[in-house]
Amino acid sequence: MGTEIHWLAVLVAAIAGFAVGALWYGPVFGKAWMAERGVTPEDAANANMPLIFGTAFVLNLIASFVLDHVLGTYGAPDLGLSVMIAGGIALGFIATSLGVNYLFSRLSMRLFLIDAGYWLVVYCVMGVVLQLLR
Repeated sequence: MGTEIHWLAVLVAAIAGFAVGALWYGPVFGKAWMAERGVTPEDAANANMPLIFGTAFVLNLIASFVLDHVLGTYGAPDLGLSVMIAGGIALGFIATSLGVNYLFSRLSMRLFLIDAGYWLVVYCVMGVVLQLLR
């Protein structure tokens, strides 16, 4: 059974996820994230930002594509169900996977909450966009 992919919605959802990242890792939690990761402003300035941003956008595009497919398997879910499914994916798969990695890497709970919270917000925003633009 195939599901229709809503290409414009997928693109806009990826852009929305990317925008959330700009805010989340910029003015909202940027300094805290950098401190927890041990990244200095000099490190950030010397990074290959076109490669990082370009790859991050492609990965958001893939995530929004797969989320659109998953939502499509539910028929025509309403906004509430779309957000619940997207949030469930973020909490049930992404946050738990990050949590396991962070435990074994001995990374801080603060960093985990910043990164897992980001993915929860991104997936919920993508779920809203995908549902509204279907």
